[in-house]
Amino acid sequence: MTFCAICGGTAFEDRPVLWPGLIAEWELSAEEAAYIDRQQGRTCLACGGNLRAMALARALLAAWEGGPVLARFATSRAARRLRVLDLNGAAGLGEALKPMPGYRLATYPQEDMQALSFADASFDAVLHSDTLEHVPDPAAALRECHRVLRPGGTLAYTVPIIVGRMSRSRAGLPPSYHGDPAQSGEDWRVQTEYGADAGAA
Repeated sequence: MTFCAICGGTAFEDRPVLWPGLIAEWELSAEEAAYIDRQQGRTCLACGGNLRAMALARALLAAWEGGPVLARFATSRAARRLRVLDLNGAAGLGEALKPMPGYRLATYPQEDMQALSFADASFDAVLHSDTLEHVPDPAAALRECHRVLRPGGTLAYTVPIIVGRMSRSRAGLPPSYHGDPAQSGEDWRVQTEYGADAGAA
């Protein structure tokens, strides 16, 4: 990675994001914890975006044939006609998209991903980052994302994946929370731990 696909920045910093309690709850090996810390914690010093937000930026740019840097594309003539629904405002990404007249931030859980408040075929793109694992019925949430997309639209999202195992529900397991170790609200609670089969549904 030589530059940030969100803003074009070239300086990065690795920031740890996991803490011992979460590593224990997820039963992570040292190698798994290291790659999750890198995925979630390698941060562009210019915009604050991490690797997963940069991956979303690259996906949108590929879908829109928008060049190498999202912030530049967002101020282009082509960007003016696009309507984008951002369901959680990943660091750096929302700021880059704000210049687009059709950009809409509707933060989960205030916006219920299982019953979106928008009309059918309202958006050219829907994006969310590491949010689906908190939704009680992720399949319903993805159906809703599809419903509000225009024909040919783009759904771009990330979920945290533990590649050495299969996905599992946390139903019946002790509650586990993401984001901030001091937070324990229901919107932070993990419903699904995604594994190698995450794209198979």
